[in-house]
Amino acid sequence: MHRVVKVEVLEAYRLRLTFDDGTCGIADLSRLAGQGVFSIWADRRVFSSVRIGGGGELVWSDQVDLCPDALYLQVTGKQPEDVFPALKTERAHA
Repeated sequence: MHRVVKVEVLEAYRLRLTFDDGTCGIADLSRLAGQGVFSIWADRRVFSSVRIGGGGELVWSDQVDLCPDALYLQVTGKQPEDVFPALKTERAHA
């Protein structure tokens, strides 16, 4: 599991993230803004109040948090199987 260690708020619901393995990149969260629980981001000050939680997740007050692994996949463009080798399964032949 990767953890976010640094977050910088950018324009247009984007965040510059640094992970514990040194990976850096931009997470574009604009597709979430205004949807369901993410409607709290309509107030730009709320979006800008992001902090890093104890598990390396991103947190907005006590209402919204985002999994660091999902963010890592978005930033790197990798597939879950690339990051979590245990997800790769060999097909059994009968």
